[in-house]
Amino acid sequence: MNKRYFITFEGGEGAGKTSLIESIQKYLLDKDLKFISTREPGGTSFGEHIRNLLLQEKKGMKMSSKAELCLFLASRAQHIKEVIKPALDENKIVLSDRYNDSSVAYQGHARGLGIDAVIKFSSYIIEDAIPDLTLYLDIDPKIGLSRVQTKYDRIESETIEFHQKIREGFHILAEKFPQRIKIIDAQKSKKDVFDSSINYIAKLIS
Repeated sequence: MNKRYFITFEGGEGAGKTSLIESIQKYLLDKDLKFISTREPGGTSFGEHIRNLLLQEKKGMKMSSKAELCLFLASRAQHIKEVIKPALDENKIVLSDRYNDSSVAYQGHARGLGIDAVIKFSSYIIEDAIPDLTLYLDIDPKIGLSRVQTKYDRIESETIEFHQKIREGFHILAEKFPQRIKIIDAQKSKKDVFDSSINYIAKLIS
């Protein structure tokens, strides 16, 4: 019988999360395992509206770091209730492109709200919806941003120093939660990234 697992994928801009998730979906299909794939911010109709608000550049619109965090958490609350928990209750594997660690790295560390403060604040939202495994795709921000094919969104347009702080935040989290968060070198080939990721996933679901 298929078991429920919650797997999240984190990384800086251009780290290759989307490509990796697509490859893992094919792997799970070949194994005849039940799964869903989702993303943050977004994943629900309500969340997609928030995603547009968070990522679109609008002239004259200012957003404080706390307001930004609250919007991400509002999207996450709906995502958990509408998508993640129902899928887990159906014994499906949930693959999520970004989750709570992004808020901690981006708003907690890069925006300066504090890692521990954001962990504590967001714990009220996520409750027991904690990933079983988080794969963090690590890449030099300059290389990652050079991979982005589309016009930069509001967050991608931040300074390189900001993106370096994000990377630093994820490394702090990986040290803080080594059993859950696994670092994958995203500057290696797609095959190497996939093989490393599948190694961790196979150990989890076997």
